[in-house]
Amino acid sequence: MRYPVIIHKDPSSDYGVTVPDLPGCFSAGDTLDEALENAQEAIECHLEGMLLDGENIIVAKSLEEHKKNPKYDDGIWAIVNVDVSKLSGKAKRVNVTLPERLLTQMDNYASSHGESRSGLLAQAVIEYISNHSG
Repeated sequence: MRYPVIIHKDPSSDYGVTVPDLPGCFSAGDTLDEALENAQEAIECHLEGMLLDGENIIVAKSLEEHKKNPKYDDGIWAIVNVDVSKLSGKAKRVNVTLPERLLTQMDNYASSHGESRSGLLAQAVIEYISNHSG
């Protein structure tokens, strides 16, 4: 799952990273690369905590939607990719039957976006539940 993040840098500080879709989720680093790596870890920990608390994972808004918020005008945007299929403990193998054409489309999409089949399915389920619950 891809989360937009906003990066801030003051002359006398490290790079700070905020995740607008996950209130309270933030990170920092001495370098931009380190800040983004730490942001990925922070997002994974935040999502893991949500799952352990029985909460639904929050689906990220689009980068374009966030860019409209004047609160973030002074930062630099980036995207952090998190493999949600690796969250919340042990993975469990399941047997799923899908039409061959759909499976091919799914695999092509996952491959072109640097994801796995399992990661794509996990993300789709999370987004579906998030959009249809409550």
